[in-house]
Amino acid sequence: MISTNTAIVTLPTDDQILITREFDAPAHLVWRAVTEPDLVRQWWGAGHGEMTVCDIDLRVGGTWRYAQTTPDGQEVGFHGEYLELVQDERIVNTEIFDPFPDNGATTTMTLVEAGGRTTLTTLVQHGTAEARDMHIASGMESGMQASFDALERVAVSLR
Repeated sequence: MISTNTAIVTLPTDDQILITREFDAPAHLVWRAVTEPDLVRQWWGAGHGEMTVCDIDLRVGGTWRYAQTTPDGQEVGFHGEYLELVQDERIVNTEIFDPFPDNGATTTMTLVEAGGRTTLTTLVQHGTAEARDMHIASGMESGMQASFDALERVAVSLR
């Protein structure tokens, strides 16, 4: 059963965002859905525009880039580098929002499976409290909730 709007966002320190969401799919399917470009295109930015770029070079030192065009015609882009990869378990990467290249973050995504369900935890480590607050104020949570709902649908469809 697909759950909706169930990601929990907390602020453990003044420069961190912690996101937790459980998915009704095993870790290897969630991993595929977050690492394979054809699958990422099906859920990233769900309902907030058309994804125009989905480049993933999934290796330590490899880079990624996502971009979309919003309904009002604005291009929104993000990019980064993979720092650590443990298949089906963990991805550590940098993340930079194109308009603010000096406010990058490091994200650590962890997948933990129990009983065929997977808890995805993402810790976003910003360089400053101001950068973290700007990220929160961007409206990221509503877009993330919609994207995670779509991510779960994609992962479940891979069974």
